[in-house]
Amino acid sequence: MRPKPDLSVAIVICTRNRPALLSRCLEAITHLEQMPDEVIVVDNTAGDKETEAAARKFSARYTLEPIPGLSRARNRGLAESKSEIVAYLDDDALPTERWLEFLIEPFADSRVGVATGRTILPDSQADDINEEPSRFLSNKDPLWLEIAAFGGLGIGTNMALRKAACTGGKIFDARLGRGTLFQGLEEHHAFVHLLSIGYYAVDVPAAIVLHRAQTHDDIKEDVCNQIAYSMLLFSEFPDQRLNILRFLYRRARRKPLSWSRDAPDPGELISSGWGVVLPATFRAAIRFLRNRKPIDT
Repeated sequence: MRPKPDLSVAIVICTRNRPALLSRCLEAITHLEQMPDEVIVVDNTAGDKETEAAARKFSARYTLEPIPGLSRARNRGLAESKSEIVAYLDDDALPTERWLEFLIEPFADSRVGVATGRTILPDSQADDINEEPSRFLSNKDPLWLEIAAFGGLGIGTNMALRKAACTGGKIFDARLGRGTLFQGLEEHHAFVHLLSIGYYAVDVPAAIVLHRAQTHDDIKEDVCNQIAYSMLLFSEFPDQRLNILRFLYRRARRKPLSWSRDAPDPGELISSGWGVVLPATFRAAIRFLRNRKPIDT
């Protein structure tokens, strides 16, 4: 057993017009065996009385990020936090009682910049997951970028970051995430950045959150976003371009992965036919070229 870190911890919940779901999430936090030092609700609107009331009811700090975009909201929560570790939950997620305890345990090692847990359906059995060992990843692993970028480190509804690793209090690219043109993938992009500057990432299966999978009706749009995201990675990490191309080539040929994949993207990219992929590639190129410069948040 690793020593428990003596670090302050905040839980950030980003929300938008879903006060009932937010209340359920906040209620679940009150049952954690290890309580956080802060709970911050980031309302990604100009302000909502019901959302504020839900936050106040559970003694959470309520703050606004009026510009739409999940990355902006997550960055706002990071900036508002006074804690050393910032853990994130979606407003429709329910942490299990020992979630926070397990999730922050790896941060006893100062080299760890990010930890993620396991996200399962509410009616799933967690007994087998609790027995799985944690997985460490660094940029010394030859496959580190594809693991971090394409779903091998969990998803944003169950993650924690070391605030000191997030330069300037920002880590999420405002071009990515729900509410933006790219609609997602911001957490994977952040994982890649932290690993690229030398931090370790740890996947902690015992840190379990209950969350219903979101359905995507527009496969063409999903494929376009995934290709545009790959173009973004190709642009920002030039020393990894060959590895990115190798990964995409293997996926296009539907080759099996050599690592465990926890997130759903880019599944549609390999399950869609060329009639979807080729037009999506053209649209993705236009989307990337129009948004290749980072947005100042």
